[in-house]
Order: sequence, then C-alpha cells, then structure tokens
Amino acid sequence: MTKLSIAPLIDPTAKVKDCTLGRYTEIAELCRVSETELGDYSYIERGSMVWCATIGKFANIAADVRINATKHPMWRATLHHFTYRAGDYWPDAEDEKDFFSWRRENRVTVGHDTWIGHGAILLPGVTIGNGAVIGAGAVVSKDVAPYTIVGGVPAAPIRERFPKEIVERFEALAWWDWEHDALRGALEDFRALDAEAFLAKYE
Repeated sequence: MTKLSIAPLIDPTAKVKDCTLGRYTEIAELCRVSETELGDYSYIERGSMVWCATIGKFANIAADVRINATKHPMWRATLHHFTYRAGDYWPDAEDEKDFFSWRRENRVTVGHDTWIGHGAILLPGVTIGNGAVIGAGAVVSKDVAPYTIVGGVPAAPIRERFPKEIVERFEALAWWDWEHDALRGALEDFRALDAEAFLAKYE
C-alpha cells in the first residue's frame, strides 16, 4: 500500500479535472471527480462520482457514492440533454451555457469529519454538516445537521451522534484545523478517549 503524503494520491484509473485537493487526500480506483474542492485528509473510495462540490477536511467517502447527481430540465418538453448539449448533436448548435450555470449554482457542501456510506447519493444543493453520517444507500435531498446520522430514501434523521452541548464544544474545538504534528500528538487520545473525555482534555 502506498503511504499518503502532502501530495494527493490519485489512482491511475481515476479521472480528476478542475479540482483543488488538500494534503493527505486520496482518490481511489475508477473515481470521476471534477470541479471539486477536497479538504485535507479526505478520501474518496472506489467508483465514486463527485461534481461541483466543496468537501471539508477528514471526509470519509465510501465506494460508489454520487455527490451532486445532476438534475434534468423537468419543466421542458423533453428531459433529454440534446437541449443543453446541442453541440454534441449538430455542428451549427452550441451547448446551453445558462443551463450549466444553473446546475453549478446548486453546489453540494460537505463538512469536516463526515462519513458518507457506500452507495449514498447527495442531490444538488444539499449541505452536510460537520460530523454527520450518511447511511449506506441513502438518498439525501435535504440539508443534514451537524453530528446527525441519516439514512433511507429519502434520507431522514436516525439519531444525533452526541448531545447538543457536545456538538457545540466540538465545533468550537475544531480539531480538524490542527497541524499535522498536533494530530500525531493526540493520536492515542483519539483512539482511547470517548468524546467527552477528549473534549475535556483538549479544550
């Protein structure tokens, strides 16, 4: 296994275009990622597709996830993309720039220290709060609050990871902004302490 480093690790089979990738990031086999910001320490597993998203630090994105599954124009006489990708069909036609601008206005935002389970789908425009968990196979059509676990189709809250007071303390601590050496120094406590004990030591 290749060690992670400051330089992003991108599998040769992945397609990455117009992205900003942070330190210690990884994009695995057969992923397609474009117009995306991927924060430090975040990774995207096999076969995932991400377009037009801002993803925070320490995001754990499982295999076969789709982030920003784009919308078709349901208000038109046809759903088909020949209307907005017309240049692919006729030499005298142009692609519809306004339509693609509309899609880009619905950027997806994923917070820090999140977990997006296998096969989950995040629809355009949603925001996933820090510390949230998206269950495997969920279809997320609405914003997810920080440190909330959601699942199902459409995704609905299952439970909160921690009480509100603990969530507020984690948001204030913002350990995801610590330097690399500080993370190493706290590694054993990340492993051994529960959330409240960790906060008590590092606040």
